[in-house]
Amino acid sequence: MESLRVLELYSGIGGMHYALKESGISAQVVAAVDINTTANKIYRHNFPDTPVWNKTIEGIPLDDFNKLSFDMIMMSPPCQPFTRLGLQGDVADPRCKSFLFILDLLPRLCKLPTYILLENVKGFESSSARDYLTKTLSGCGYTYQEIMISPTNVGVPNSRLRYFLVAKMSAENSSIQTSAKGCSFSHVMDSEFPERSSVLRSKCQNTDRPSEDNPNVHVLYKRETQMDSQKKTDQNKNLSVQQIQDYLEPQMNIDMGLYLLKPKTLLRYGSILDIVQPHSRRSVCFTKGYGRYVEGTGSVLQCCMENEISSVFTNLDQLTEEEKLQKMLKLSLRYFTPREVANLMGFPQSFSFPEDISIIQQYRVLGNSLNVVVVSRLLQLMTSEHFGHSEGEEQFSVLENEYLCS
Repeated sequence: MESLRVLELYSGIGGMHYALKESGISAQVVAAVDINTTANKIYRHNFPDTPVWNKTIEGIPLDDFNKLSFDMIMMSPPCQPFTRLGLQGDVADPRCKSFLFILDLLPRLCKLPTYILLENVKGFESSSARDYLTKTLSGCGYTYQEIMISPTNVGVPNSRLRYFLVAKMSAENSSIQTSAKGCSFSHVMDSEFPERSSVLRSKCQNTDRPSEDNPNVHVLYKRETQMDSQKKTDQNKNLSVQQIQDYLEPQMNIDMGLYLLKPKTLLRYGSILDIVQPHSRRSVCFTKGYGRYVEGTGSVLQCCMENEISSVFTNLDQLTEEEKLQKMLKLSLRYFTPREVANLMGFPQSFSFPEDISIIQQYRVLGNSLNVVVVSRLLQLMTSEHFGHSEGEEQFSVLENEYLCS
């Protein structure tokens, strides 16, 4: 394969670019486009030879896109119009404007790109934006596949369920017809995942609503039910997933004063913390609010293993605040460092931040990024000669679970 010319839209800190390098595909990013100045600074720091356009996509003339003569588009459009906790404005959300511009622009390009890869949050699959996307791709003659996948499916101990679409220009100028039902997806077959293979597997199970939604569910400690506890136990027994300790920095390199949870945080949020240990094979999704907010933003690490979590939190509500604090301090709970979050998201050791980027800014841009390992495997699949043919189609089957693994 000749070296591909790649256009990276919504480029952020370069997760797609790193995935491209990890995939082994011969390619050159001819332009990276984003309006986030902090992300662009980090991108330039790591890819000084790549042109970074600090522009709104809808402000770029058609001629400028045509001059790039790109073979592939990689993009991760704004997720806010589709997130479960957001307003779900879909195509009416102003932040969707640039994505709609891209879909309008695509058929008018002098040369259609051979490949397209798109990433977004769970929720995009049932949006009008997704329907517009697939209709546009079909009209342009693309074969495409849609996948819901989490890094745990490729052996990484971090849940980050995301929607992906990979598309290739069909030689026969025809497309695979996909179901119009919002929750019907293709996903890679449940098979043994070979190392360095383009084959992905996604085995997701139904998850239950949080226990606080059901007052009849017995809580063991913290706010954890027997079902919650069993799910975590099962995740930690999955030997196909690596342990958290494989992604940690040496403790001697960490300024613990910067990352230990403060007493007031422990007292206020101790009961809702997602606590993992070095030998755990799970952690929850890190968001852009990690380090600033506690609830639902990511896991925290137990550094002192002399005490069981259950022994610390059982009957904690019967103690005074000082007694509660002294018990929780025994666990030495800390935030993951930005480097460790980057490790879990698949960024290579060569990735770094400029010195003037604060820790909070680092967490923020990482939370807005994507998992490099997952995307690299999808790029391999997309550029495989089997993609879109019968052999490739056998790797996919319908995924109908309403609530997917997270």
